[in-house]
Amino acid sequence: MYTKTLLVALSLTAAIVAQAQTAREDLERDIHLSASNYLAYPGPRHKLTPPPKGMKPFYISHYGRHGSRFLSNQREYDYPYLALQRADSLNKLTALGREVYQRVAKLRSEAEGRLGELTPLGVQQHRQIARRMYERFPEVFEGDANIDARSTTVIRCVLSMESALQQFAALNPKLHITHDASRHDMYYMNQNDPTLTNKKMPTKVQQIFNDFCDIKEKPERLMKALFNDTAYVSHHVNARRLNYQLFKLASNVQSTEMRRQLSLYDIFTDEEVFNNWEKENAWWYINYGPSPLNGGTQPYSQRNLLRTIIAQADSCIKLPKPGATLRYGHDTMVMPLCCLLDLNGYGQQVTELEDIVRIGWYNYRIFPMACNIQFVFYRKQYGDKDILFKVLLNEDEATLPLKSSHEPYYLWEDFRDYYLSKLNDYDAPIKP
Repeated sequence: MYTKTLLVALSLTAAIVAQAQTAREDLERDIHLSASNYLAYPGPRHKLTPPPKGMKPFYISHYGRHGSRFLSNQREYDYPYLALQRADSLNKLTALGREVYQRVAKLRSEAEGRLGELTPLGVQQHRQIARRMYERFPEVFEGDANIDARSTTVIRCVLSMESALQQFAALNPKLHITHDASRHDMYYMNQNDPTLTNKKMPTKVQQIFNDFCDIKEKPERLMKALFNDTAYVSHHVNARRLNYQLFKLASNVQSTEMRRQLSLYDIFTDEEVFNNWEKENAWWYINYGPSPLNGGTQPYSQRNLLRTIIAQADSCIKLPKPGATLRYGHDTMVMPLCCLLDLNGYGQQVTELEDIVRIGWYNYRIFPMACNIQFVFYRKQYGDKDILFKVLLNEDEATLPLKSSHEPYYLWEDFRDYYLSKLNDYDAPIKP
């Protein structure tokens, strides 16, 4: 018994170490992945599995994030720009520091008056996603099929929706398309849950995260590379904040047209890139993921969205030609919904922040710009009771914690029963 237990423990340890190594290899292969939610949409990585014999797609239910955008807060541009500008005026920058200052100035100028707005790349991403959806599942969009699209009231989400719908209309002018962006739908499109929000970072959890950041944040080398006076840095520069803001700017360059001219990633070492990403990864795991540190309930912020997806699917399944239901919102919806569904095991809970990466929980695989979750439904003919479906995360097939003889295809009835029970257990009143 002891030998068997030891072998299992060693096997799990090896798997955890391998996952951590995979993250490093991913970032070394493509540094843009370190951008977390600022990663420009990479597109699908794998081919789709053919459905069981005789099954054809007939309905798609979707929730997607807006496409690539500019940073949304002026301080994200101003802080690094003003910090470097002041140092430059006092001749405190190195040659590299002056060059970085010029790059930051260009990025700030490009974003002037466009905070949080969709970039041309964001438009392109949604057109491409729509085209692939149409080409992969043509039966859903035949003839005068219906597309009902909804967006949050944020302009970048509305424009993302319109970009996709223009592509669908160009591919099939006969489609019957309806679209809306109203506060009426915000209760599920972008649910506000103050109770869960207040539980994200209680004092104890904030301290755990701060201690983790103390280990990961090492800005000293970068400061020496940018500034020629260590005393000046010590008295006048918030090194950790400047490191953070420069890394955020570096991460978002890939979403703008300025990506054709410059980069900021070259000012960081591979280890600094990994540490900056790992810190962000842990932050998202705590605030929107399944972290047990704050009770493991943050994914339930998307319970209204999941209930709506289920209810609308149940209704559409009864129709002979339901088409597609498309929803356009935010990363703060896709991330917790993915964890609530436990797609690809992203609902897994670990207490130690160092273990998040070791179990293979990588935020860049969940919520890049334009990230999306698609439920694709299959049947042999109208009226079938046994409805199959599969879930695509960023257009790649994903697994669910359900038994299936046709994985990645699952019975809709099994999904419906499992997740409604899960939601009902959470919503059930506490008994005295």
